[in-house]
Amino acid sequence: MPWAVTRAANSRGQCCLTTSIMNPSNSLTLRPFKLSDADDVLKYVSDDQVTKFLGMETITTKDEALAYITNECMPLPWHMSICINDRSIVDVPSFNHEGHKAEIGYCLARKYWGQGIATQALKMSVKMVLKDFPEIVRLEAFADVENIGSQRVLEKDGFKKEGILRKNTFIKGSIVDEFIYSFLSTDVTKAKL
Repeated sequence: MPWAVTRAANSRGQCCLTTSIMNPSNSLTLRPFKLSDADDVLKYVSDDQVTKFLGMETITTKDEALAYITNECMPLPWHMSICINDRSIVDVPSFNHEGHKAEIGYCLARKYWGQGIATQALKMSVKMVLKDFPEIVRLEAFADVENIGSQRVLEKDGFKKEGILRKNTFIKGSIVDEFIYSFLSTDVTKAKL
């Protein structure tokens, strides 16, 4: 289904993007985290299946979710929440921005797996980053070699698998192999963003 992106500013002057998916009454929104997201965030970051491939520990209490939002999300302007009807369902971690390149990542509430939402959320995020940071020519993403779902999301959105990074990162007590993916600013037209 075609989707349209509109730019708006929230009360803090930060940009937000909105896209309609599935039907016009069910909109996907990219916005900064709010403390009121704690219950929604807790639902997905307390799920061991959601955090299985993440470098963070599973969060188990509302206080931990509030601390995560306060200390990890809110201080970083590009650590965004993807929402359906203003309910947080996807965490798009901060883009680690280094000159001409940035790293992008995400995690999605399990209830929404297999519905194309992560693909749409990543597409929105890529479009926003490349528009707001014109100096970025390369986005990088990493996917655990066992995380087939994340690999599919990246490939659907036009990311190219460049290779495997052996013993690249520490996740849940183990050092794991990861695939590295890239998306170049020149890939935008090919990916139909």
